[in-house]
Amino acid sequence: MSLTRLHGIDPGRIGVFAGPLNGQPAVVQREFAREMERLGYGTLWYGEALAREAFAQGAIYLAATERLVVASGIANIWARDAAAMANGGRTLAEAWPGRFILGIGVSHAPLVELRGHDYERPYTAMGEYLDAMAAAPWRGPEAPLPPIVLAALGPKMVGLADERAAGAYPYFTTTKHVREVRRILGPEPFLAVDLPVVLAGDLTAARAIGDRHLAYYLGSDNYRNNLLRIGWSEADLEKPGSDALFEAIVAWGDLDRIGEAMRERFEAGADQVALNLVAADPSVPPLTELRTLAPLTHGT
Repeated sequence: MSLTRLHGIDPGRIGVFAGPLNGQPAVVQREFAREMERLGYGTLWYGEALAREAFAQGAIYLAATERLVVASGIANIWARDAAAMANGGRTLAEAWPGRFILGIGVSHAPLVELRGHDYERPYTAMGEYLDAMAAAPWRGPEAPLPPIVLAALGPKMVGLADERAAGAYPYFTTTKHVREVRRILGPEPFLAVDLPVVLAGDLTAARAIGDRHLAYYLGSDNYRNNLLRIGWSEADLEKPGSDALFEAIVAWGDLDRIGEAMRERFEAGADQVALNLVAADPSVPPLTELRTLAPLTHGT
């Protein structure tokens, strides 16, 4: 893995997307982050959406741990102006050197509109936002911007991640798409990819747990349009998605089967796989899944 664009931060090969923790009290979030660190995971990725503010959330995780890399995945550019984004990133990078990656993205139209903004020209908006971040004044102690990773699906945004950022973080994706993203990025930029994981003995059991996850994200135009662009049909995308689509997006089964799905993502060009732990009960922190999957962090 090239760490050049990550300014020497080592995120590890295996991360976890902690989306299910958004609704949990901070004391539970701290326990989960400490357990991740104890088990050997490299990076904790967390969302923002309409939950805790991204930098406050990052500070909770960083303060609870000693070595774990923490990455916003993603901080919404419509939630704060570019100076606030840059200076929030600098604040965490200065307080916890070498442990914070700033993932940013344009989010989705409904969430942006809830904040009172118009979701228009996302590619242009991101380019202008990066310009403004680079020019943002900073009067705190000397601190560089943390490495910036873009939430990117389409070729234009992936290209922007190559040109202007440390790398890309595609979400709700397939191995085929990961291969395309790496081709556009080239060999140097960091590429972290999302991999939903369901522990289940057969496809029927896996779908009973994982269909909720698929149906939720198939309700997003951005994800649907990307899947259509890379060759999936409207029939495949009818909620909760076809079996073929489920198999392409979700890793399910035992450790061997899930490990094989991870290897496919790595072979397609991923530097890191972020395990998105999909549990039968989304209200319960997925500690069982975290512990069961921990052996996959060895030898990767």
